[in-house]
Formats: sequence, structure tokens, C-alpha cells
Amino acid sequence: MHWKHTFILIGVLLLTSCGEVLPPGPEDSYEEVTLTPLPTATPEATATPIPAGAEGIGLAFFRAWEGGDYLGMYSLLAPQSQALVDSRTFVDYYEEVMTTATVLDVHAQPVSSRQEGATAELSATVTWETAAVGPITRDHRIDLVYDDSRWGVLWDESLVLPELSGGEQLTMEHRVPARANIYDIDGDALAFQGALVTLGLIPGQMEDEPGLLAALSEVLGMEVEEIQALYASALPDWYVPIGDVTGEVMEANFSLLQPYFGAGLTTQDRLTRLYTPDGAAAHLVGYTGFIPAEQLESYVADGYRGDEQVGLTGVEAWGEPYLSGTRGGVLSIIGPNGEFIDTVQQREPRQARSIFTTIDLAFQREVEAALAQAINTHPLAQAGSIIVLDPRDGSVRAMASYPTYNPTIFDAKRLDADIALSRVLNDPLRPLVNRATQGEYPPGSTFKVVTFSAAVNSDQYTPATRYTSTGTWDRLGESFIKYDWLEGGHGTISLRQAITVSCNSCFYDAGYNLDSQDPFFLPNTARQYGLGQETGIVGVLENDGLIPDPDWKLAELGEGWVPGDSVNMAIGQGFVQVTPLQMARIIAAYANGGTFYRPTVIDRIGAGGGAPEEEWPAEAQGRVPVSDEDLEAIRQALWDVTNSAAGTAAYQFDRFPVRVAGKTGTAETVIGEPHAWFMGYAPAAPYEQADGSVVEEPELAIVVMIENSGEGSEVAAPVFRRVVELYYAITPLRPYPWE
Repeated sequence: MHWKHTFILIGVLLLTSCGEVLPPGPEDSYEEVTLTPLPTATPEATATPIPAGAEGIGLAFFRAWEGGDYLGMYSLLAPQSQALVDSRTFVDYYEEVMTTATVLDVHAQPVSSRQEGATAELSATVTWETAAVGPITRDHRIDLVYDDSRWGVLWDESLVLPELSGGEQLTMEHRVPARANIYDIDGDALAFQGALVTLGLIPGQMEDEPGLLAALSEVLGMEVEEIQALYASALPDWYVPIGDVTGEVMEANFSLLQPYFGAGLTTQDRLTRLYTPDGAAAHLVGYTGFIPAEQLESYVADGYRGDEQVGLTGVEAWGEPYLSGTRGGVLSIIGPNGEFIDTVQQREPRQARSIFTTIDLAFQREVEAALAQAINTHPLAQAGSIIVLDPRDGSVRAMASYPTYNPTIFDAKRLDADIALSRVLNDPLRPLVNRATQGEYPPGSTFKVVTFSAAVNSDQYTPATRYTSTGTWDRLGESFIKYDWLEGGHGTISLRQAITVSCNSCFYDAGYNLDSQDPFFLPNTARQYGLGQETGIVGVLENDGLIPDPDWKLAELGEGWVPGDSVNMAIGQGFVQVTPLQMARIIAAYANGGTFYRPTVIDRIGAGGGAPEEEWPAEAQGRVPVSDEDLEAIRQALWDVTNSAAGTAAYQFDRFPVRVAGKTGTAETVIGEPHAWFMGYAPAAPYEQADGSVVEEPELAIVVMIENSGEGSEVAAPVFRRVVELYYAITPLRPYPWE
């Protein structure tokens, strides 16, 4: 196009933009152009649509709260709220509030929602389930805004709890009921809350030093020189703690100490957990201590603050829900300066409930003393246990483990606690182990009642099946000859008689034949007796023991089962491990006619917190796995052990006024002398007591186990006899054979 034409076109466009159009001149010729007029006014912008979804964000906020996902909640806040509080502060705030209020769970129930343009709200009812004050329910309203292309929650403290609006804080006052007591069956205290008094000296204030020291020596049972050594290097105005006494001891000796108060003698009182002075039934009662770290979360969920002392072993641990009661509290709102504003909710604590055990404290002390005397006077023994069950219901009449300890060593505030506890923890004989329920040992010949049962149930034997004992047994080959304890053997005897005389070779043979039929048969019979598993005793910790079988040996040792394993098991040796409690449960079943009972140290739960006194019921756990006829054959064999000329323990019960039945056991060990066992029951025949009353049925099922001490008939049977003497007040007590 010619430049002139171009210039004219530009001019036309400019004129058009001004609203005027000039007609073309006659000398000009160019194409006709049609132009679109420009708008005369700017139109309104089309509104960007606000998407739905505010309700979903609000619901997600509540769901994250229910799941404890506070960071997830923060991500749902509107930008302007996130600008006011950072994520760490937000999370910490929620965690602090939930912890203070002892919140266990949060439940949110949506009620209504509304959205108008870029704003919305969601209403919900929120319930906190708390450990200390029960459920707390509040109505919440969440405001939401659409900003930065998303919906977000407008947040302030009132969304946690309406009462927190304005920056107030929560505080919890825990209300804890006093810990309840543990008693023996007659109400004598074994563990109780009481005052402990610390007697201390201020050297510079002593006016009558010899008199004061003499008084302290008498009250504390300390030598005068011991007391003087405690304050020898102290300055005159120092306070020097000397010793602790109970409130009862303090009251009994008040007149003796009174002249010295303010004249060098001072006292400090504190409440603590107290036990019998001699620590009787320590392994049964147990002890208290601070909550273990791995259990803290669970205790806090039950309303504990976390700094309390709780039961750690024995009845103290088992009975924690009863002994501690139900905690309460007062949840309050306080202002920035700590001033009280309002109470959110409160709940009164519920009274704790005492526990009455099945033991008689006096008898328990006698049994403990009998065990300690036997071990301390025996030339080899160092440790052992005694269990006395009532065969009629499985209740524990006494339970002793030696060496023992005093639960007061776990009171960290006692003056000698560190020394006493260190001494016990470093004792190689492990005094804290309850050997009656946690000790695991080969049972020796006490296991033969199990092998007898397997033999008669296999249809290979009857109680009358004969076997000739020559003193040796060689069915495993010339390289594995086994010997009877009686040189030359027992001659031809029945299976029942083999229990009475404790003939090893007879039971070797039974074990071999059972293995040939089915190597699992004997182990499975042992499990039917409850071996290799907990008895389920109520109130005390226990171990399982071990009943091996081909599967166990392959899995644990990588070796196949051989006939010799069954042969060893048949006499309670090899890999077999049992607890004295398990054997006590077995002999109790023979005493009562065949019923297994779950052992228990709990007699009843005291009234409290609106609940009445609750008797603890006996619980039958099945029957001995033999026929009634075979059961009677075993009972007769046990009678003969102590009453026939051939019985292995008959000489220990010669002219004994109470007829007993039982079984000796001598369990070989890898190191040291054998373990000595005796299990039995009394009376095994009607017994007329000193008052003329007659005991018709067995009242006591007893197991004595003395570690590394020798023959069961020589060591354990005399201790068994002593326990029966103590129970029936038979005097004079027969001395132990080794004394």
C-alpha cells in the first residue's frame, strides 16, 4: 500500500475513535473497512464463585481433635489465625489442656452448619472423657472463612473450652483417697498407712547426753556408740536424723523420751506405707514404689497424677484398683495472676477398699521361722520355700520364701533405705524372688504321680502292672545304663508300689514305653496337670515352668527328641521345670479327691466406696486326668510313703499323731547337691484334736522345697512335719535331724 494511503487510514481510525467518519475523496480509492465500535462504559467483573466445603473442613477439625492430631487441626486454621499462633504453640496448648484436665477421649457430635458466601459456621457438642472429674460436655461453634482459595477455621482459646475465652487457664486439684490396708484373714494388718516418726538430734542443744543416748538406744535398738558416730562430725546447730519408729512405738515410749524434747531431741512425722516390723509375708504382700516409666501412661489414664507410689509386686500390685480407690478432682479456671474464676467440674473420690488375705499371720510367721531355722541350721541349704494350701478351695494358708526381705526397704525416705535396698539387690541368693511361685526346678520323684497317670491312661499299664527292679536299667544301651537309688533294686513290685518306694527303674521303663507309643503322650499328660503353665493364682506373680516335648526341643535347641528325653522326664529330670506352687496344686487335688482349684491369697474385699464386702469365690479348674479307681490307687501309694515300712519317708513320721500322706523327691541339679522335695497332705485320716474335735478330711496340702540340700526324705520331710506340728499345735516340736 502507498504511504499516502496508509496515512489516510490511520487518520480515519483516529477520527473514528472520536466518533466522526469522513467520506472518501474522489481521487482516493481503497478497500472499505467495517469497524466495531468500542464500548462506551466498562462492564462489571463477573464474581468468582465460592466453592462449598466449609462444613467438611469443620468436621475434619473435630475429627482431628478426636484423634489427638493437633498438628492436623492447625493445618485447618485460616491464614489469619495461623498468623496469630504458630503450630508449636498451638500443639503445646492443646496438649497442656488435655493433660491438665486428664482427658482420655474426645467425642464431637455435629449439630448444624450454615454457609453464606465466604463465611460459614459449624456447631457441635463436644464431650471430654476425663479420668479425674468424669465427662465434660460443652457446645462449640466454629467460624470459618474462605481466604487464599481455601476454607479455614477462625480459632481462639474458646474453641478448646468456652470458659478459656480471654486467655484464662485450667488447673486440676487431684483428690486422692487414702490407700487401703492389707489384712490377714482375721483382720491383723499386713500393710497399712501410718505415721513414721524420725528421731533426730541437735548436738548443741543436748543437756543430758548420756540419758538421751540411753533412751534412744532402747527405743531404736541401736548401740550408744552407733548413735554417737552419726553426729560425731556434726556442727552444734545441725539436725542429725538418727532413726525411724512407727507412731505406735513412739506412743509407747513417749514418757521415756519426753524429758529430752527441746533438749537435743527433735521429731519429724510423715505418712507412709507401713508393714509388720518383721516383714512377715513379704513375698505375698509385696511392696509399693513409684510408677514405672513404661506404665505411666496407663496409670495416668486411670486418674493418677503420675508421681504417686503404687503397688509393684504381690497383693499390693494385684489389688491396686481396690487399695487405691477411685480418684476425684476439681477442675477450675484461673486468671493470669492465678486467681480463681470458676469451677468447670468436680468429682469426689471414692473410698478405697481393704483386702483380706487367706493367711493367718501367726501361722505365717511360724512357717517362715520353721523354714529359716531349717535352712540356717542345715550344713548345705541356703534357700527354699514352703507353700500351704487348703485343698478344699485352693486358698493359701501360708507361703514362705527364704531368704526374704522387709518391704520397708523400698521406702526411699527411710534413713537406712539405700543401704538396706542395696544389700538386698546385690545378694546373690536373690531375696526378692518368691521361690514358692517364681522358682523353677526339676521336680524329681514328685513327678512320678504324673508319669503314673500317663502310664495307666496309655492302656499299657494298670496300677497292678508288675515290674522287676534289679537296681540297673539298660534299655537305652550299654552306654546309657541307669541305676536305682536302692542298690540291688526293689524286686518285683507293682506300678502303685513303685510310687511308694520311689523306684526309678520302673518309671524309666514306663517313660521308654510311653515314648515308643507317642513321644507327646507324657508331656501332654503333664500339661493336663497344669504343669508348664501358670496356675492362675490370684494375688501373686508366678512363672510357667517348662514341660518339653519334641516340638520344643527342635525349636529351642535344634535337636530331635530321643527316647532318653522321655526316660528322664518320667522321673522329673531332664528339661522339666516346675514351681513349688504347681506341685502344691497337684497334691491338693489328690487330697480333696481329684479337683484342681485355682490357688488364691485373697479371702475377701472389704466394703467401701458404696460397695459391700465381697467374698472371693473358690474356682474349680477341672479334675485330675485319671479314673476314680486310679486316683484311689495313687492316694493309697501316697499313704504308704509315710505309713508303710517300705515308704521312703515313713521313718520321719514314726509315732506322729497326725497321719499324713505324701511323696518325696530328690532332684538332681547341674551344680551342687540335689534339691530336696516333699509334697503331702494332712490329715490323711481322721484326727482328734486337743479340744476333742475331729478333723475328718485333709485341711492342709503342703509342699516343701529346699534348694541344693540333699535327699527329700532327709531334709524336706522333717520340715513338712514341722509345719503340721505348728498348725495343730503339737508339742514338743521334734528337732530337725541335722540340728
